[in-house]
Amino acid sequence: MGKLVVLALLGAALALIVAFRQRFSASREVEPVEPRNCQLIEGIENGSEDIDILPSGLAFISSGLKYPGMPNFAPNKPGQIFMMDLNKPNPSIQELSISNGFDKASFNPHGISTFIDEDHNVYLYVVNHPRMESTLEIFKFEEQQRSLVHLKTIEHELLKSVNDIFVVGPEQFYATRDHYFANHFLTLLEMLMDFRWSHVLFYSPKEVKVVAKGFNSANGITISPDKKYIYIADATDKSICVMKIHDNWNLTQLKVIHLDTFVDNLTVDPDTGDVLAGCHPNGWKILFYNPKDPPGSEVLHIQDVLSEKPKINTIYANNGSVLQGSSVAIVYNRKLLIGTVFHKALYCEL
Repeated sequence: MGKLVVLALLGAALALIVAFRQRFSASREVEPVEPRNCQLIEGIENGSEDIDILPSGLAFISSGLKYPGMPNFAPNKPGQIFMMDLNKPNPSIQELSISNGFDKASFNPHGISTFIDEDHNVYLYVVNHPRMESTLEIFKFEEQQRSLVHLKTIEHELLKSVNDIFVVGPEQFYATRDHYFANHFLTLLEMLMDFRWSHVLFYSPKEVKVVAKGFNSANGITISPDKKYIYIADATDKSICVMKIHDNWNLTQLKVIHLDTFVDNLTVDPDTGDVLAGCHPNGWKILFYNPKDPPGSEVLHIQDVLSEKPKINTIYANNGSVLQGSSVAIVYNRKLLIGTVFHKALYCEL
């Protein structure tokens, strides 16, 4: 009887592993797709998880994310925010200094979003995970000094496991919660069992509320150029959810675009309205990192997002030999930046 129980448990464990590998595309590889004029960005070695670009061409890059279950090549080094001027012929990065009074030693930046007020002041909102908690930091960008002045830390009981944000007004933003459990093993189980306890919330000084539910792992979030629709990446569901924004900031699902890759951050080309998605083609390799067989990278370009049949093209793909674990892609004036969770960053001229 005991042997039968052991065999049954082994069989169940094996079935669970097989199911897990299938769900996370453990055997998927990508054929290389690389623009001709690409080069790694010198100075970025520990990730470029999220990127946002001002209309002026200044790009902000968050680096050094320490995230449960993900590798980190500089675990004792605080996170950083880099800037890159895409108007220059051969742009290079520069680290932005952060004002005194902010706990820079525990800075652990994740998703970022910029906001420009009526007086043309630029603010950078940063998802931060000090001591693996979730806060939202508001900085004012001082362009002449190339610095960030810390203005405020936002904390709230609903701001848990925050992944990405999109700012829609002064201290008003949408935020994604990518998992429910804090424990890494339970998080993996949550994704495997498809609990769909992940959600999107809206924050303002007057009201904080959940505005969309039922995601497996709500990740990147962005908005259409006309400000009428929100696009949400559901990473482990391998999909992008298109939602309509209502006057009270609530969201209603219009459609879901199903893909064959794990979607991370999303950006929108302001000129065309096309969506760019930084993706992980093989979820198993990103979760169980092996430097001898690293995770690849994939960038999708999605046109006609609101139509019945959006056009989806792969504009970058690499097996990990150049870029590992792409998390974001963003364009400006025929220039493309591709960031990663924990690795390098790529600059391409299209």
